[in-house]
Amino acid sequence: MNIHLIVQLLVLVGEIKTEAELTAELESLLKAYGFEYYGVLIQLRPNQDPMSMVVASRWPEGWPEIYLGRKYVLIDPTIRMLSMTQRPFRWRDAVFALRNDPHRQRMQRMMQEGVRYGLQDGYILPVHGRNGLLGHMTVGGRPVDLSPAEMALFDAAAKKVFWRFAELRGQAEELEAVAQVDTQLTRREMEVIVLLADGLTSNEIAKSLDISSHTVDWYINGLQEKLRAKNRQHVVASAFRLGLVI
Repeated sequence: MNIHLIVQLLVLVGEIKTEAELTAELESLLKAYGFEYYGVLIQLRPNQDPMSMVVASRWPEGWPEIYLGRKYVLIDPTIRMLSMTQRPFRWRDAVFALRNDPHRQRMQRMMQEGVRYGLQDGYILPVHGRNGLLGHMTVGGRPVDLSPAEMALFDAAAKKVFWRFAELRGQAEELEAVAQVDTQLTRREMEVIVLLADGLTSNEIAKSLDISSHTVDWYINGLQEKLRAKNRQHVVASAFRLGLVI
C-alpha cells in the first residue's frame, strides 16, 4: 500500500500555489497507484457544456469525443449513482446497482466501449457542500483494488484537491454559497421528501407516516410542482441541491 503518498498529498495540497503544480502532484499519486486516467469535475447544471465543468483530466485519446458525441452522460451509471449516494463507489458497483434500469443495455454498451479504450474499472469520489453535490473526482483504467483505509484517504484527498482547484480558480466562494430557497414546504412535505431521498417507495413512505399511498403520491405531485421537478428523481436531486436534504 502507498498510503503515505496519499497522506503526503493531503499535507501538500494547501501549500500548492498553481493549478499546474496541483495537477502534477495528483497525477504522480495516481500513477503510483496504477490509475491511468482521471477527471476532476464540477457538477453539471442544466444547459451547460459538459466540457466547461472539467477542472483537470486525462482520458484515453478519442474517448471524450465518443462520450459526448453519443450522449453517454445521459445514461452513464456512475454519474447517475452520484445523485443517489454521498459515499465513494466503484464503477462496476454502479452498473450492478442499476442492473434493472430501463437504460441498462445502453449502459452496458457504454461500459463495453469504455473497456476498449482502456477504461476497465475505477472509482468515483463525490464532493458535497452546502448546496448538495458540487462535483467529483473519478479515477480509473486497469482494475485497482483499494483497501477500506486507502478508499477513505482517497476520498479525503479528492475533497482537498477539488477545493484547492476551486480556490486557485477563484470559484470557492461561489461553490460555498448557500442556495437561496424561497420554496415553503410543510412539515409533512419535508417528511415525505426525506423518506423519498432515502429511496422509499410510495407504499413504504405511507407505512412509515401512517397515511395512504394515494396521499403520499399527492404530496409528491405537490413537491414536483413546488420544486419545478419533472419526476421523483428530479425532486430528490433538487432537494439535495437546495439543501433541503443533507
